[in-house]
Amino acid sequence: MAKWIKTSFPGVRYRRHPIRKHGIRMDQYFTIRYKLNSKDKEEGLGWASEGWTEKKAYDRLKELKENQKIGEGPQTLAEKRELAVKQKEVDIVEKQRQERETVIFGKFFNDSYLPRTKADKKERSIAREEGLFNNWIKDIIGDIAMRDIVPFHMEMLKKTMSEKGQSPRSVEYALALIRQVFNTAKRLGQYEGEPPTTNIKKPKVDNARMRFLTHEEADKLLNALKAKSADVYDMTLLSLHTGLRFSEIAALTWQDVDLSKGTLTIRDAKGGSRYAFLTEQAAEMLNNRHHEKPSDYVFPGRKGKMDRISPTFFRVVDDLKFNEGIDDRRLKICFHSCRHSYASWLIEQGQDLYTVQKLLGHKTNVMTQRYAHMSENRLKDAAAALGAALSKRNAGQDQAGHVLNFSK
Repeated sequence: MAKWIKTSFPGVRYRRHPIRKHGIRMDQYFTIRYKLNSKDKEEGLGWASEGWTEKKAYDRLKELKENQKIGEGPQTLAEKRELAVKQKEVDIVEKQRQERETVIFGKFFNDSYLPRTKADKKERSIAREEGLFNNWIKDIIGDIAMRDIVPFHMEMLKKTMSEKGQSPRSVEYALALIRQVFNTAKRLGQYEGEPPTTNIKKPKVDNARMRFLTHEEADKLLNALKAKSADVYDMTLLSLHTGLRFSEIAALTWQDVDLSKGTLTIRDAKGGSRYAFLTEQAAEMLNNRHHEKPSDYVFPGRKGKMDRISPTFFRVVDDLKFNEGIDDRRLKICFHSCRHSYASWLIEQGQDLYTVQKLLGHKTNVMTQRYAHMSENRLKDAAAALGAALSKRNAGQDQAGHVLNFSK
């Protein structure tokens, strides 16, 4: 063990490192010795190679003694180091707070939000979000620190988009995007509090498809598609006969098809997993389709899973002039109209709204309520028929035209 060597400074001593040099001398390790509560105490400071000198060690000793004298501040090196660690933690927290307060919305969107969302969302969704940011959001809050963005900016965005002809749905998408960006920043520790969209009133959106195909129109559509594309014909027939969304049809694999039971397993749909029930015609169509492995898509795309319906569908709709002269998109025939037609036909056949809700896979009855008017018309017709029958009875006539005597 190396010998301790006293210095010219009272209470400061050192020992030399056995092999390591600092400059031309052997490295020196300094300690200070003092009394604390009438007890001798010695604490190590560090090596000369770390910046310690006899004078610096003595200054530190004087500081501790002065603190002991006045009863304030750290009185030992251990206390001083502990306070330094705590101060460092405070400094880190403060630095993080300052960084949060200076996070610019546009920079966070491009540098943090987009790279993360590209791993989770489809290209079409990402393109829509980039378009909303670049065309509308950037000019209003792109250069503002996230902490300074308030509901006023959201109302300004709504007003600007509406005045420039953007649909209520587009405004709603823009607000939803801003909310997602703020929630992402919150998860990453770069924002605190609620998003500025929290109490903003959403624009009233009515994008519900109001038109459905008659049976005659459906037959025309299927016949025309059959001559153009077997796949599009089969997909359209399946939607008309089961009410499936395009995304649900595109995701179907052969392991989801049970022809013996006449069911399809719809996995991870919007409203949750469910079963769809095949008509004889739909079952026959599926039975005639070629497949090899259970994991194969029922309707494979060129690169695996389809991401959109073929343009052939829209060309046939145009050829049949189903949308001719119609400006309101809610009244135009699209692939989703097949699902809407399926639901409407169920109501026409006398099915109740709860049954339709379950068959469509709606989580709640909110979406199904769009068919309520059809159900009400059927009930109205039933009530009118009963009224006519009662009027006939009250007139005292039966079906044969005989007078009926009612007991009092």
